[in-house]
Amino acid sequence: MPLRPLMFGEIMDGAFQTIRRNAKTMFGSALVVQAIKGVLSGVATFGMLGIAEPPVDGFTTQSEAMQYLGPVLGVAAGVMGISLLAMVLSSILQGVMAIPVARSALNRRTGFKQMWSLAGSRIWSLVGLGFLMLAGSLLFFVVLFVLAALILTGMGSAGLLLVLPLGLGAVVVYIWVYTKLMVAPAAVSIEEVGVFAGLRRSWTLTSRNWWRIFGITLLVGFMVGVIAQVIQIPLSLASGGLTAVFSPHPGVGQVTTTTVVLLVVSSVVGALTGAVGFAFETSVSALIYMDLRMRRDGLDVELLRLLETGEDPDGVPGRSMALHVGTQSWPPMTGQGSPTG
Repeated sequence: MPLRPLMFGEIMDGAFQTIRRNAKTMFGSALVVQAIKGVLSGVATFGMLGIAEPPVDGFTTQSEAMQYLGPVLGVAAGVMGISLLAMVLSSILQGVMAIPVARSALNRRTGFKQMWSLAGSRIWSLVGLGFLMLAGSLLFFVVLFVLAALILTGMGSAGLLLVLPLGLGAVVVYIWVYTKLMVAPAAVSIEEVGVFAGLRRSWTLTSRNWWRIFGITLLVGFMVGVIAQVIQIPLSLASGGLTAVFSPHPGVGQVTTTTVVLLVVSSVVGALTGAVGFAFETSVSALIYMDLRMRRDGLDVELLRLLETGEDPDGVPGRSMALHVGTQSWPPMTGQGSPTG
C-alpha cells in the first residue's frame, strides 16, 4: 500500500492484497473462529430440534409448562452465550490479525505461527479488552431495557412516545461509541498498550475522522453481507429442489435427516464465507488504524525509514515508534502526517 495517508480505494485494495499475500495466516485464523461458532451454533440448533411443540390447548399445569419451557430457556441461553463468546473471540482475533496487516505495509509476509508469536504477549490484554467491551455493551442494553420497562410501567401505552425516540437515540449513541473504539484491538496489539490505554488511544485516533470511518465500515459491512447472501441463496434453492425430488412425501425420520444434512452443509458454507468476510473486514479496520496513525503520528515517515533500512525484518512496523509518540524524542507532526477531518 502507499506509505502515506490512504484513500478509500487504497484501503479496499490494501485489504485484498493483504489477504492474498497472507491467505493461510488470515483466512486460516478466521476459519478457526468461524468453525468454533458454527459447531456451537449447530449444537444449539440440534437442541431446538429435540424440543417438542407446545400443546394446542395450552398448558394445564405449571409442571407441564416448566417441562416445556426449561429446554427452550436452556437453548436460548446457549444461543446468547455463543453470541457473547463470538464477540470476545472476534475482538481478540481482530487485534491479532492487525499484525500481518501492519507488516504487509512493507511487503512483508507473515506466517501463521509468526503472527501468533508476535501477538503472544498481547493475548491477555486482548482478552481483557474483549470482555470489557462485551460487559460495556451488555450494561448499556440492560440499562436501556430497564429504563424502557419503567417508562412503560408508569405511563402505559403512552410511554411508547418516549420509548421509541429513546431506543432510536440509544442505537445512535451505541454506533457512535463503537466507531470511536473500533481500532482499540489494533492499538493494543501493535502499540503494546494496556486495555484502558488502548481504548483511550482509539478514542484519540478517531477524533475528527468519525464520519469517514463510519462510512467506510458501513459500506464494507454492506458489501460483505450482500456477498454472503448471494452465496447462500443458491444453496437454499438447491436444498429445496433436492428435497422435493428425492423425498416428495417425507416421513418424520426423513425430514429430520434432511434437516441435519442441510444444516451441516449450510454451516460449512457459512463458515467459509464468514471467514473470508471477517478477514476482509478485519483488514479494513487495521488499515484504517494505520491510516489514522499516518495522519496523526507521522507513521508514514517511520514506515519509509524501515523500508529503506530493512531494519527489524521480523518485527511489527509501528510498534517501536509507539514508545515515542507524544514525547520529545519523536518529531512533531508535519505535512501529510497532520490530522484531517
